[in-house]
Amino acid sequence: MASILLHLTSSLLLVFVASAGNFYRDVDITWGNDRAKIVGNGQALKLSLDKASGSGFQSKSEYLFAKIDMQIKLVPGNSAGTVTTYYLSSQGPTHDEIDFEFLGNLSGDPYTLHTNVFTQGKGNREQQFHLWFDPTKDFHTYSILWNPQHVIFLVDGIPIRDFKNQERIGVPFPNNQAMRVYSSLWDAEDWATRGGLVKTDWTKAPFIASYQNFIADTCNWSSGTSSCSSSNKAWFRQELDSISLKRLRWVQKNYMIYNYCTDYKRFPGGVPPECRT
Repeated sequence: MASILLHLTSSLLLVFVASAGNFYRDVDITWGNDRAKIVGNGQALKLSLDKASGSGFQSKSEYLFAKIDMQIKLVPGNSAGTVTTYYLSSQGPTHDEIDFEFLGNLSGDPYTLHTNVFTQGKGNREQQFHLWFDPTKDFHTYSILWNPQHVIFLVDGIPIRDFKNQERIGVPFPNNQAMRVYSSLWDAEDWATRGGLVKTDWTKAPFIASYQNFIADTCNWSSGTSSCSSSNKAWFRQELDSISLKRLRWVQKNYMIYNYCTDYKRFPGGVPPECRT
């Protein structure tokens, strides 16, 4: 397995060669007061959580289709009860949403990476993973590739999930609502760690998550319309090739810990239609 990972990592070194954004220019701090801080001339950002409050930010711009990269170093040590989120979302009761959520742990236990896709206000499409590295020791790149046919979740360029456009069989797909990037660090001790059995240890506060290299490669969006095409954005038509599918299967075989598509107790009448194809 180590040799496979080395091959995957070495073959992806060029994926991350791009100019980073600037947090002063690209995001607004939305809550938490001075618990959220932009540092390093705009090249880095830190969110913190204490017993009084967490913190969060959102992108200044909204996007209809995008390739979003964010490097995050998660809360180290005993982070039980905490949740670090990074997601795309529109607004309103029929909103669309594409979620990365990192559920905290007891020291020495793995983080749970929780993913979900909401369309027209409906989610219930959870897949969860453990990671093949310690996400608190260094920065790792978490990416969302969202085009008219796919929502692909990637970790360090390795695909972990592909939610496909299956409107032909009646499954809604997020393709007509612009979304912003959001991120937050907050206390969810009622459910985050072992279903709420392990509570937040406030003697370890403040809890801190660090961010850098926010890159948004997007379609132009203004006045309710998006201008993008396969000719000017390669990711706009991108899908998983045979090598990427092999990587996806490797992750799902070795690191997936929950898949709503195989939760037959939850769906006694049959799993959702996107799971059957």
